[in-house]
Amino acid sequence: MALSLAVSPCPNDTFVFHALVHGLIPGAEPVELTFADVDVTNTAAENGAFDLVKVSFAALPWLLDDYDLLPCGGALGRGCGPLVLTRGDGRFADGDLSGATVAVPGDRTTAYLLFRLWSQAHPPERIEVVPFHQIMPGVAEGRFDAGLVIHEARFTYPRHGLTALVDLGAWWEADTGLPIPLGAILARKGAVDPEEAAEWIRKSVSMAWADPDASREFVLSNAQEMEPEVVRQHIGLYVNEFTLDLGAEGLAAADALLGRAAAAGITPAVKPLAG
Repeated sequence: MALSLAVSPCPNDTFVFHALVHGLIPGAEPVELTFADVDVTNTAAENGAFDLVKVSFAALPWLLDDYDLLPCGGALGRGCGPLVLTRGDGRFADGDLSGATVAVPGDRTTAYLLFRLWSQAHPPERIEVVPFHQIMPGVAEGRFDAGLVIHEARFTYPRHGLTALVDLGAWWEADTGLPIPLGAILARKGAVDPEEAAEWIRKSVSMAWADPDASREFVLSNAQEMEPEVVRQHIGLYVNEFTLDLGAEGLAAADALLGRAAAAGITPAVKPLAG
């Protein structure tokens, strides 16, 4: 019976998991792939829906009783943080979002957690969770005062006539000196051996780097109409040394994020991941 795997259709995930999904890893269990946005997988994982699943680091406090964090396959890095976008009319230039309506892609995403930590002094009046593809058009059309965006929006937001109010990744890095812990890969306890799963994923990453052309068709066919150059930039930004191994620095970044969130009363406290 195949293991169930849920990741996003974003280029970094399809690039990383191409070899595993297509049965190219010797000795690996077959997997049945489901594509879903991370806000969906955060909730589905809480219900035990998948054996292997990509979730937000921000969701870990609700998941670690039932899942093991794998040391690879996720998304961490520098210069890849979420952005808060506005129409650039100067209303919120000082970062005070009091009275604003802000569109966000999910309420348990790392992006939203970073936003809450950043905006604690002057939080917005209203938060609306909307599908990611509606955020930039919604801000441009005036339906939202600001929008929280991730991934390829870093490269495309000027096309919507929008301005970056803050780069939350740059804010996080300046404040902590650590990379931004965005997405994590979890293995459901009792369903899959976490050490074996980590080995399969590392081999899948290594194969993707060794032969990028092998995954190109799979990546582009699921890239939600991204231009090839944006896809290339996306993979280059989000698939890095932390994808192969979180290491001490990656675990420290996750612990810093979750520690600050717990101290602020935003999430439940968890034991340090770094042990």
